[in-house]
Amino acid sequence: MKIIYILWLRQLKKYFRSRSRIIGSIGQPLLFLVALGFGFGPVFARAGECNYLQFLSPGIIAMGILCTALFSGTEIIWDRQFGFLKETLVAPVSRLEIMIGRTLGGATVACLQGLIVFVVTIPLGFHPQFVMLPFGLLFMLLIAFFFTALGTAIASVLKDMQGFQLIMNFIVMPTFFLSGALFPADGLPKALKVVLAVNPLAYGVDGLRDALTGVVYFGLTIDFLVLGAATALLLIIGSYLFSKIQI
Repeated sequence: MKIIYILWLRQLKKYFRSRSRIIGSIGQPLLFLVALGFGFGPVFARAGECNYLQFLSPGIIAMGILCTALFSGTEIIWDRQFGFLKETLVAPVSRLEIMIGRTLGGATVACLQGLIVFVVTIPLGFHPQFVMLPFGLLFMLLIAFFFTALGTAIASVLKDMQGFQLIMNFIVMPTFFLSGALFPADGLPKALKVVLAVNPLAYGVDGLRDALTGVVYFGLTIDFLVLGAATALLLIIGSYLFSKIQI
């Protein structure tokens, strides 16, 4: 258990020491929130829908978590190249504990990033249901754990930093744009509804939106069960791939 705490604490220290990382990682979500929220807000209102910024904000919070969680896998490749990973793996502890510590640290950092984005949305006009905030935090954690485990799993089978970055960029945008974060799922073509149904982030966004605004598509229970099961499965897969990692 000690190695889990050490790796978790190491991730947090690296995060809080890098102010540029904190500021830089909220730049893209903030740009999406301002450009889309205020740009398409009047169009959304004229269509007879609710406040678009209110609808968009949970998706942007999820975006902040998604990007930070997935790219946490770069630290595995970085540590492999500079020898820290070898020192960790030869220590008399199980690789499962190492993977848990790294995943817990990455997910905590991603969740903190989501909380920062959440705080930023409020002065811009977002009005969340604070009474349901604990459920919102739960979905933020599930999103963070799922995509941190995914980033870890991919980084475990790659040795090239550039290759990892290309794969992450290929995953992030389709996953985000096809999650229902930017548009209502009702009335979509059947093909897009199928894509939405197999996208784990869609359940995270939907659960977060339900908790913070009361707007839901799948249902809070379905969101929790599907995302929870997907997260557990990916943690198992990530643990297996990390246990087979070659230095």
